[in-house]
This record gives sequence, C-alpha cells and structure tokens, in this order.
Amino acid sequence: MLKLHHLNHSRSQRVLWLLEELGLDYELISYQRDSKTGLAPPELKSVHPLGKAPVLEDAGRVIAESGAIIDYVVRRHGQGRLAPPPDSLEFDAYVEWLHYAEGSAMLPFMLGLYLSRLGEAAAPVMPRLGSEVSNHLGYLSSALGEHEYLVGDTFTAADIQISFVLEAAQSSNALARYPNLGAYLQRMHTRPAYQRALTRGGPFDLSAMRKR
Repeated sequence: MLKLHHLNHSRSQRVLWLLEELGLDYELISYQRDSKTGLAPPELKSVHPLGKAPVLEDAGRVIAESGAIIDYVVRRHGQGRLAPPPDSLEFDAYVEWLHYAEGSAMLPFMLGLYLSRLGEAAAPVMPRLGSEVSNHLGYLSSALGEHEYLVGDTFTAADIQISFVLEAAQSSNALARYPNLGAYLQRMHTRPAYQRALTRGGPFDLSAMRKR
C-alpha cells in the first residue's frame, strides 16, 4: 500500500489530493509544524534525509519532491488517468507544467514568505520580487486564458501541481489582478476529491505561515 508522509500547511496537500482523485488506497502519516517556528518536526528526517514533506513510500521505494511523486503515482498507479497520452503534443506541455511549478514559479513566492518576516529590512528587494511575481502570474494567466484547465480540455495532474503556486499567490493577495486564475483555483477547490483531501489531511491555509 502507498504510504504518504504529510505535513500540515505544505506541498504534501496536493499529493494527498492526487491520491483522492485517483481513488487509491493509501496510509496517511501526518506531522504537525512547530507552533513557534513553523518548521517540520525532526521525525521527518527518519523518513528522508531532508526532513521535509511530502514523502511517498511504495514497495520499498522512498520518493521525495512533489513533482517526482506526482509523476510516479500517475505513471505507476494512474492507469492512464490524469495525464495525456505519452505520444501526444499535450504530454509535453503537461511535463513542462509539472517542472515549472517548483523549478521556476515557486521561488518568488517562497522568498516573499520569508522576507515578509523581516519588515522594513526587506524593503530594498521587494520591488524586484513583486516584478517576478507579476511575471509568473501573468504567464500563467495568459497560458490558461479562458480554458478550464492548463492542458487541453481535460483535468490533469498538472492542475494539481500548479495549484500550490496559486494558493501561495492567494495567501499574499496576489491573485486579485488575475480573475481567471482566481476562478480556476476556486474550481479546483470545489472538486470532491480536493474536499476529501481536506477532510482527511486537516485544514490547509498557507496564509497561516505568514503570521509566524
């Protein structure tokens, strides 16, 4: 059976959502962030050397990194669901979105999270950071346009992967200028599998991380 190591208010929420979308059997092992520091507990280091979540265990394999986990689950357990056919043009776009979410898009949002705790000391770099946030959200908004989903006309795991980027943007009120992205994220949040993931994994609120 699949085993997901899940940390509250973290990237592991989208892996939990993926497992629910596919209707897979899995064991959920939950961890709570430190109430003062917001950091993951040290117990996660016994699962993976980085001590971060998500981590997936399956048949002796231990896999970290959200994109890698999503790709693994879809390939090995998806039975053709939530990904375009590998020989299609859409598949190349799908793979690009899987990598883009963490390889490019998340950096300015994570920097914003940490710098928000520095107050006035962060002021010199905020204009450049704001420019990068606008660059990425503008790109996403243009790519999505008026479509329902990112890849073709079908919901895929790429939509799950990119959701965390938009949730990070929403936590800093950065989505206000991009109504199509806000509506897209709302559609994702109303999916039954997303709601089941919240029920099983507990509350998910990235804005809570900004208050520490």
